[in-house]
Amino acid sequence: MSLHRPDHLTDGSADRARPPALAPLELLRWTWRQLTSMRTALLLLLLLALGSIPGSVVPQENVDSLRVSQWQGQHPKLTPIYEKLGLFGVYHSAWFSAIYLLLVISLLGCIIPRLRVYARGVLAKPPKPPTNLGRLPAHRDFEIDDDAESGEAVLDAAAKELKRRRFRVVRLDGAIAAERGYLREAGNLVFHLSVLLVLAGMAIGSLFGYQGGVIVVTGTGFTNSLSQYDDFRPGGLFTPSRLAPFSFTVHDFDVDFIQTGREAGMAHKFAASLSYQKSPTAPVQQTSISVNHPLKVDNTSVYLISHGYAPHITVRDGQGHVVKSEPVVFLPEDDTFRSFGVVKVPDAFAKDGKPEQLGLQGEFYPTYAFTMKTGPFSAFPDDKNPAISMLAYSGNLGLDDGQAQSIYALDKKGLKPIKNAAGKAVRVDLMLGQTKVLPDGMGSVTFDSVSRYVKLQVSRSPGDWLALLGMILGLAGLLGSLFIRPRRIWVRVQPRSADEGGRTLVEVAGLDRSIGGGLEDEVGALATHLGAPATEVTKEDPA
Repeated sequence: MSLHRPDHLTDGSADRARPPALAPLELLRWTWRQLTSMRTALLLLLLLALGSIPGSVVPQENVDSLRVSQWQGQHPKLTPIYEKLGLFGVYHSAWFSAIYLLLVISLLGCIIPRLRVYARGVLAKPPKPPTNLGRLPAHRDFEIDDDAESGEAVLDAAAKELKRRRFRVVRLDGAIAAERGYLREAGNLVFHLSVLLVLAGMAIGSLFGYQGGVIVVTGTGFTNSLSQYDDFRPGGLFTPSRLAPFSFTVHDFDVDFIQTGREAGMAHKFAASLSYQKSPTAPVQQTSISVNHPLKVDNTSVYLISHGYAPHITVRDGQGHVVKSEPVVFLPEDDTFRSFGVVKVPDAFAKDGKPEQLGLQGEFYPTYAFTMKTGPFSAFPDDKNPAISMLAYSGNLGLDDGQAQSIYALDKKGLKPIKNAAGKAVRVDLMLGQTKVLPDGMGSVTFDSVSRYVKLQVSRSPGDWLALLGMILGLAGLLGSLFIRPRRIWVRVQPRSADEGGRTLVEVAGLDRSIGGGLEDEVGALATHLGAPATEVTKEDPA
């Protein structure tokens, strides 16, 4: 048996049955409707939340560039992939900005039409009662004496009581129509508007604000100028004139480590004591900052992000002259604060009449310990038994090439390890107060003392107040949309004929336009107030 197309479908009618392609304007209109639908807005909001997860898991450049560099060193294979995806700066990436802008457009497209609909609903009067009130979910009826005054008295009492219950009341011919709960839709609109306010606050902060990171060793200070920052990320419309002219000095850093138990070694609390001036001529003020308790100066916040150790190292040349003596920042590598650091000495010594540069690279151990199995390690994060262990290099540090270098990395291209008479690389292993003499008159290295440093984030976000307002309005709108119940209640007075008993029928019915309970009780209470016998409320089958 062969299958063939019927004759009446072989003349191209199948092609004609297909819907025509959308014209450009129609395609644009269809795209706009899809983008501004509530379903799309919710989907974009979900994507924005999912896109924020990497910003919380992966170290971010605008928060802690030191952690980013450490993470990149520990994951060399993943680093190029993460950089292409923009995961080290999620909130400034192109894909996150695209979701952000589409969400703003979608919310605007949702809110503006609904505002017009809501305005018409607010201005509209409560609708007339249905013909058959008995078919409504909550209904109550009773009879009164058949006279016009009794019917009018019931309607007057119903209007007064409904107004007391904050219903909007309309008097009709022989009936009362009442409605309340208009603020429920207003709560929905306020909630959507609050999301826009939060997004707008974030956008203002990204455009006009800035974030910068700086490491300050205790006993030293900071002045809020561009040259003082270790890293600085301005907004798209930021200008240096927006920098507040404050300064501060970090005097001390207090940290308490848990000594025993499963959490031994964890920092219990830490805080930095400092003095600051709002301007060069302002009086000096004292304060203390800790996690979630920043210093706020002229809409600029100084946050305590992290801390570490800066051993004071002195380097002398072959004649005993001090060529470098300062605290050197070492970056923590684990929870015991085993830290990595680099010392660069541009003019360390002269060899064969030519200046030689010295580089030291190694680790700092706050509480030094050693086993044959693990080698040197730090047994505790507090500086109870500090020690340093570094390898020494000589040659050209590359500081004169004009290219920027990280102070936390040593470029070994022009360097060679310093070796002793036995041909082994010289290792500078020092406990606190010890000195290591380098071979061939290259000088010496002394471990003088240990200071602490704090990693601070200085930021100004002018849109924070708008984002906070959006969050407050969002909570208020959400509560309104959850707990406000739009309801309609009708009261109708209908005289009966003599054949029907000659009395007047009073009907009270209600319609709950939301998912909730209590409508039957409210209708029953109103009917009882109007003179009905105190009986249970009847529910009619709406079918």
